Amino acid sequence: MESPVHSLQSLFKQLGLPDDPVSIDKFVAVHSPLKADLQLADAFFWTDSQKAFLREEIVEDADWAEVVDELNLMLRGGRGV
Repeated sequence: MESPVHSLQSLFKQLGLPDDPVSIDKFVAVHSPLKADLQLADAFFWTDSQKAFLREEIVEDADWAEVVDELNLMLRGGRGV
């Protein structure tokens, strides 16, 4: 059975954030760039439950890991908005 493929919009929805493209671009613009030594889940702007979700998905290389990595790159300036 194949793992589900999640989109950036579905990640934002999962995190309880506005998930339209304009809101995603604004979020990235406001919160980037992250410092190189800062883990994504340790950023100040996440709630405790968002932090836990992000950590779990990366540590377990779970279904959401790929799109969490994409967001991480975006917040570090790896993808233009």
